[in-house]
Amino acid sequence: MTKTALIIGLSVVIVATDGGTPCVLVTSRQGDLRALPFGAFDPESHRTFELALRGWVREQTGFDLGYVEQLYTFGDRDRETPEATLIDVPQNARVVSVGYLGLTPEQPPLPEAFEARWRGWYGHFPWEDHRNGRPAIIDTEIAPRLRTWAAGSDERQVRANLAFSLDGQDWTDDRVLERYELLYEAGLVTECARDAGLPLPDVQLGEPMASDHRRILATAMGRLRGKIRYRPVVFELMPERFTLSALQTTCEAILGQPLHKQNFRRALDRMDMVEGTGEMMSETGGRPAELYRFKRAKFRRSAALGIATPALKRDS
Repeated sequence: MTKTALIIGLSVVIVATDGGTPCVLVTSRQGDLRALPFGAFDPESHRTFELALRGWVREQTGFDLGYVEQLYTFGDRDRETPEATLIDVPQNARVVSVGYLGLTPEQPPLPEAFEARWRGWYGHFPWEDHRNGRPAIIDTEIAPRLRTWAAGSDERQVRANLAFSLDGQDWTDDRVLERYELLYEAGLVTECARDAGLPLPDVQLGEPMASDHRRILATAMGRLRGKIRYRPVVFELMPERFTLSALQTTCEAILGQPLHKQNFRRALDRMDMVEGTGEMMSETGGRPAELYRFKRAKFRRSAALGIATPALKRDS
């Protein structure tokens, strides 16, 4: 009996914000498709997964990875075919992909020798950005197709309603992966047709990615949206000194939702997470604002909470 070889692939979602745009670092693979930095773990030359990952990122993008944490392990049997398109996988091999999340407070210039770019993540998930109201794509393109897919199945329709806030359901921002997987199952994203060898859907819902990297990105988005509420990871996306407006803008960019300004600042005061520096800077279109810094030393010694994110209520 032929034994199955195990290949461990490493990928990372590296997030930075550019003003109000959350971006990820991507490379070019499979033609014009974008991919996350990705490579195989070699137990002979790599001492740890993380060291191997940092090496692959530097080799493919010229970027030195800073803050990183393990995100998820993707070991589904039917996921090995798309992963095999990015690395040299022998026959009878099983690919296990270990995903990581990296955060950086800036988007440094990338060496021209590398085909790496910072790309806004909402280009891949246009239905996730609710900062200026409910995206039209949900009701004009997604909802009608999901209703057709769910016809005759109450279970499918309930899942669609909960995922995309249809029929009066509330929007839950950290269900990013659930929404993408639902669209994949319904055959409404390019990756599903590509993986199954079927005709492409009649509409492109967001920019596709190589392999199953849009799934990994969705996982990272949902994890980060949830985590900024219970751990102070948002400060890994901020410079050493920042205004409270910039901090709120970053939180809104990640969550894809507007926040109530006064309640946001009251919550910051209660949690005592930031302190003023006494320095001022001029913000566009307004009076000078004080610069703050995160009390990193204080929260390094304690089980720190995350940022409170009081949503801005909209008129229905």
